Amino acid sequence: MKELTGLTPQDLDADLLGTSEPLVLRGLVAGWPVVQADDVLAYLGRFDVGATVGAWVGPPEIEGRFHYSEDFAGFNFAREKLPFATVLKALDSQRANPRPPAIYVGSTTLDTCVPGFRQDNDLPAALLQRLQPLASLWLGNRARVAAHQDLPDNLACVVAGRRRFTLLPPDQVGNLYVGPLEHTLAGQPTSLVDFLRPDLQRFPRFAEAQRHAQVAELAPGDAIFIPSLWWHHVEALDDCNGLVNYWWRRTPAHLDSPMGALLHALMTVRDLPPAQREAWRALFDHYVFDADEETAAHLPPAVRDVLGPMDERTARALRARLVRRLNR
Repeated sequence: MKELTGLTPQDLDADLLGTSEPLVLRGLVAGWPVVQADDVLAYLGRFDVGATVGAWVGPPEIEGRFHYSEDFAGFNFAREKLPFATVLKALDSQRANPRPPAIYVGSTTLDTCVPGFRQDNDLPAALLQRLQPLASLWLGNRARVAAHQDLPDNLACVVAGRRRFTLLPPDQVGNLYVGPLEHTLAGQPTSLVDFLRPDLQRFPRFAEAQRHAQVAELAPGDAIFIPSLWWHHVEALDDCNGLVNYWWRRTPAHLDSPMGALLHALMTVRDLPPAQREAWRALFDHYVFDADEETAAHLPPAVRDVLGPMDERTARALRARLVRRLNR
């Protein structure tokens, strides 16, 4: 994985964070007070305002691997709503336990959970203004997050403990044995493969995925840029681990998630007769994947409609048209 060293948050710009390849930024946030704190739990506790957070709690037997139950009817952990102070206390009490229960708090909005934290631990205001990211806190002990992909770009900053990231490009989806699209652990489909103990008899194509994997171990103060839709498996390696991440999209807010198009295509395209499916492949290539300025150049601008620039007005009208069709 490509690495850069010697940068500070003030050195970041949208061009550097516009790459389509993963990037490790060693020591990027080493100057943050939370990274320099002797006890990250005590430091976070200073900003506690009594917020309730979503926590995953699993028995010691799962060894930090949050996953499905054997029959896929449920999961091997429980979801709980807990006061943030209770989570901090639980993590502190289990530090010396060689076989602790798994405790994990993920994707918790910083401004809601620990208001005031970002005053001294944040990216520069100019960059935040340009990216308009969602800033979140991730906290737990030796937890493992199954390989998944996210639509937004992601800058993940390790503030406590060590983390190992295993990244794979989007085209490895067929080798990752992805679980259900809708019955998910946390909203995103995840790989069923245990990256630490892959069962190559059950998942033989995963051997090919391993050939494309990029792996990096990050220490407190390091950061990693994960481009949109790159698969990433994350291991927290110490008894107390903290991470702050920033999510943002490079597309305007009025453009919907492509996941809706995928789900609709499953309903309308996937099960067509082969010849019809190939005909629709040609249409998708022409109007979507190979579209350029020549696609609608033969039409007067006034009648290009959805073939022209997808501005907010056009997107709103198209969304209304789709809703009417879906509600027929």
